[in-house]
Amino acid sequence: MGFMGQTRLCIVTNVFLPSVGGIQIVTYEQSKRLLFEKFDVKVVTSRMQSPKMYVVDGINVECYESMNMGFRLGIPYTIPTVSSFPMFTKNVKNSKIVHAHGHPYLTSLIAGKLAKYYEKPFVLTQHNTFIDYNNIFNQVEKINDLTVGRETLKQADKIVVVSNATKDYVLSLGAKSSRVEVLHNGVDLDRFKPLPKIKEEMRKKLGIPNDVKIVLTVRRIVYKNGVDTLIDAANIAVKKKQNLVVIVAGKGPDMASIQKQIEHMGLEKNIKLAGFVADQDLHAYYNIADLFVLPSKSGEGLPLVALEAMACGLPVIATNVGGINEIIVKGFGKLVPANNPEMLAKAIVEFADVNRESGELRAIVEEKFGWDKNVARLIEIYEELI
Repeated sequence: MGFMGQTRLCIVTNVFLPSVGGIQIVTYEQSKRLLFEKFDVKVVTSRMQSPKMYVVDGINVECYESMNMGFRLGIPYTIPTVSSFPMFTKNVKNSKIVHAHGHPYLTSLIAGKLAKYYEKPFVLTQHNTFIDYNNIFNQVEKINDLTVGRETLKQADKIVVVSNATKDYVLSLGAKSSRVEVLHNGVDLDRFKPLPKIKEEMRKKLGIPNDVKIVLTVRRIVYKNGVDTLIDAANIAVKKKQNLVVIVAGKGPDMASIQKQIEHMGLEKNIKLAGFVADQDLHAYYNIADLFVLPSKSGEGLPLVALEAMACGLPVIATNVGGINEIIVKGFGKLVPANNPEMLAKAIVEFADVNRESGELRAIVEEKFGWDKNVARLIEIYEELI
């Protein structure tokens, strides 16, 4: 069924831009394309340091007041206040379709319940698999999954998952397989592409000689992302290959302990902590590198950073967690077990010495992982439900 005029779409997400993360980027990339396809998009999200209402590239955003739990510990979970309920009700009631991101959030559950009450189709996108926090929060997450998560999944007319690994996760929580569809994330192909000229400029700027091999990771520095494993692997790798520099782009609650680990191992010359890198500067970091590493311990659905690296022609070495094995291209990447510095070091040394033609990898990414293709299927899903 085609759409007449504009279709009102309410998108509910725990956090949104200017706060940066995987869910925020997926929501943004999809929303801005949906605007071009005659959708009247309203994003409903938590209020961080933002005004009550604002606009991002034409996308209207309205914020609910919330208690923001666990953010300092790297666990972004918002609990909406009772006073925000009328705003949720108004936005769901005024929309033709409701689309929430993330099954474990109370906001997704509220959106799903209101959608059912007002007889609006409810789409839910689930991004990650189970996240291992290595502390008491694992139990909290399990309880939340079996209560809020399960109930949210039950409300959904369609559950979009970003990988087969994420599909298995939602099925284990009781989602009906007939309602679940895998739709791989996309990548901004205009922004993330091979740019040979930047390479020389960036090396000069960072003071890294041309004969040095650069290994890059882009990660929030929290336990689940495995930066500690990468440091251990670097300690092994530099003994075999001294002209190796690891750049860690990102910050997070574990930054101080990672800094200590680097100093303890005497790796200050070989590991550079770049801190937070703004989204608009990321492509330059991908282009300076020879190799990208994703050392995650758990929780990966389909990591955007791996797609961004591949779009820039970078081979990817990753731990075999979540859905990453669904996108690694043979010959341009390798999977190693999680929490295994020896295997990771071996793969880094092996791949650092191989010069691959970036054009072939880029062509594969263009064919499979453009956002336009992702959004075209998303629109079909909406049309099937309306």
